[in-house]
Amino acid sequence: MSTPEQSQLGKASAYADQYDAALLFPIPRQPKRAEIGIAGAPSFFGADLWTAYELSWLNLRGKPQVAIAHITVPCETPNIVESKSFKLYLNSFNKTRFASLDEVRARIRQDVSEAAWRGAAHAGTVGVRLVTPDQFDAEQVHELDGLLLDRLDIECTQYQPAPELLKANHDEAPVTETLVSHLLKSNCLVTGQPDWGSVQIAYSGAQIDQEGLLQYIVSFRNHNEFHEQCVERIFMDIWQRCRPIKLAVYARYTRRGGLDINPLRTSAPMPLPANRRTARQ
Repeated sequence: MSTPEQSQLGKASAYADQYDAALLFPIPRQPKRAEIGIAGAPSFFGADLWTAYELSWLNLRGKPQVAIAHITVPCETPNIVESKSFKLYLNSFNKTRFASLDEVRARIRQDVSEAAWRGAAHAGTVGVRLVTPDQFDAEQVHELDGLLLDRLDIECTQYQPAPELLKANHDEAPVTETLVSHLLKSNCLVTGQPDWGSVQIAYSGAQIDQEGLLQYIVSFRNHNEFHEQCVERIFMDIWQRCRPIKLAVYARYTRRGGLDINPLRTSAPMPLPANRRTARQ
């Protein structure tokens, strides 16, 4: 089993400039899911929305080409792809010649699908969309919609995940609301480097105490875990502590190494949000 410690994280790395699919490093999702009480198939739906801003290759005449890649990895995949390995993989395109944009897209889809679904009884595919320079102007910047929790003047004293801060009022009529915070911060599981993000929590059910929810989000500040794992932990803590009827947790993390990762976890199937970056991304 591949572990984060076996990856290229925190290590000096040679940057290959010729295409090499073997650079992708899958890490199983299940060990971290077991920590939060998930055994077997996940108890939620969703996907990890990746954006790669530093994609370049050569055409058949040796002229560099550039694009932005939007990659959608279903949360049903048995593995995440470690982000530094993904960056090294994309760098391997830099001096490799491809006949067309479609060939580049197909190669990324094939390679990332193989890594993400490795070990599955029935492999699927990931989604890949490439945005060319003539389409760059249509790329939108948009903040997460919802009521901003950060307006609350609260005292914060806990900086490791504290699910006991989560409370909901089950004595009143259920509500439907969407809450947003820009104060999510966690750290890389291996290197300890900070990961900054915004989070959107949409739910129906007993009204969640907003002060406790914001304190809970802040409590991730010294926590070491990958983006996908943090969002799943947030989802499960709210699901178990507040017992909503419906719940969706969506986080957008700022980019590192030209990549951002934006996980969505939801209790019921729903359309994926448009992969639109926030101002900090």
